[in-house]
Amino acid sequence: MTDGWVMVIGLEVHCELKTTTKLFCGCPNMFGNEPNTNVCPVCLGLPGSLPVLNQKAVELAMAIGTALNCDIRPSTFHRKNYFYPDQAKDYQISQYDEPINVDGWLELPDGFRVGIERAHMEEDTGKTTHVGATGRIHGADYSLVDYNRSGVPLVEIVSDPDLRTSAQARAYVTELRSVLVATGASDGKMEEGSMRVDANVSVRRSADDPFGTRCEIKNLNSVRSVGRAIDYEAGRQIALIESGDRVMQQTRHWDEDAGRTVTLRSKEDAYDYRYFLEPDLVPLVPDADWKAAVADALGMMPAQRRARLADLLSDAGSITDARTEQVATVVDLGLDDLVVEAIAGGIPTALALARTANEAATDPEAARQLDTGSYVALLSMEAAGTLSATQAKAVLAELLAAGGGDPSAIAREKGFEAMSDNSLSATVAQAIEGNPDEWARYCAGEDKLAQVFIGQVMKSTRGQANGKAVVTELQRLRG
Repeated sequence: MTDGWVMVIGLEVHCELKTTTKLFCGCPNMFGNEPNTNVCPVCLGLPGSLPVLNQKAVELAMAIGTALNCDIRPSTFHRKNYFYPDQAKDYQISQYDEPINVDGWLELPDGFRVGIERAHMEEDTGKTTHVGATGRIHGADYSLVDYNRSGVPLVEIVSDPDLRTSAQARAYVTELRSVLVATGASDGKMEEGSMRVDANVSVRRSADDPFGTRCEIKNLNSVRSVGRAIDYEAGRQIALIESGDRVMQQTRHWDEDAGRTVTLRSKEDAYDYRYFLEPDLVPLVPDADWKAAVADALGMMPAQRRARLADLLSDAGSITDARTEQVATVVDLGLDDLVVEAIAGGIPTALALARTANEAATDPEAARQLDTGSYVALLSMEAAGTLSATQAKAVLAELLAAGGGDPSAIAREKGFEAMSDNSLSATVAQAIEGNPDEWARYCAGEDKLAQVFIGQVMKSTRGQANGKAVVTELQRLRG
């Protein structure tokens, strides 16, 4: 930062778990249903109702802890007391001083390691909608409460204050989201609220100074918002200090449209919530066999999958910044198995990666359902020159739209037939005849002008020609 100022950032990420039912009752855990239909006496906190812990939620929390290199410990549940209409019983069941996961870490793609203080279980709150011009409680005409989300299982992942820039914070959220999706614990859909970020931000004049007073920015729902909100808040705090004021510990709201944070309330401390042990739940003590079973069920994490592709690229001698970005894309979208299978099937590494990171990535959900045999067969046709790159992309689009199929049959239906050598030679000759100046410059060594002739040939053949074959013919004629 300018003038030697240093940011200190710690993130609290709340992720809803992908269970069938809520944390302490049998109500459906489902997004988008009619308001107040997924409710019962337990999640509404009606007198006489008792919570029963969801075993699947515990296993998903343990999976998160394992993936984040945490120590999985015996834990207890507490009542976190506060008055707000999004929790009908006026308290939230959460883990306080004995969380299930502690002392972990997450390594970012650039090798920077962020400490994980804890990843504890708790129930989500309901959703309050303030109806009015601002959409906030101040100035609202009235408010509506939907308790469908109340009681949905959450894991709150609390980082150590190790992050120093908004770029690091964005990278952390992106990598953590990939890990959560890879474990199967969460769908990571920030736009639906199943993953939300609270950012604790403070500033100090140098790295040697004590930490400053922090403010917490609540409920950030996109990676972009995380970065923008942190940068704004750090600037706001610096301006206060440089003007002679002091930063007050607060909880703040990020206004995406205005691009600024605004005060919600003074920041609470633990004693404000009057924590006490939940009397209706016993301590949770996972044994060694249970922890081992959860760990054994985990698949490869994003870092391992990136390393697997990097090894394949290294073997092919083609590691570049663009390739590294493509690797990150296919891993983030869960498409790396397609690349691995294609390379194992004899497809050139660069082709397998490019088609997957570009065309297949346009519909990742459909791509994940593709039969790998069909995908390899299509790329084999392109690699052999049976299909041009343009034709192969068209066939792949059809495969994605139809949910699979025979690429050879689709190619025939579209009239994609390989041109004969004689026909291609004649078409290339026509393109040269129509562009004599460009041909002369190409012959003089301006290789990039090959694209002019490729474009002309593709236009004349309605995309049937193979670009590589066109270049080969141009080179033959140039001598």
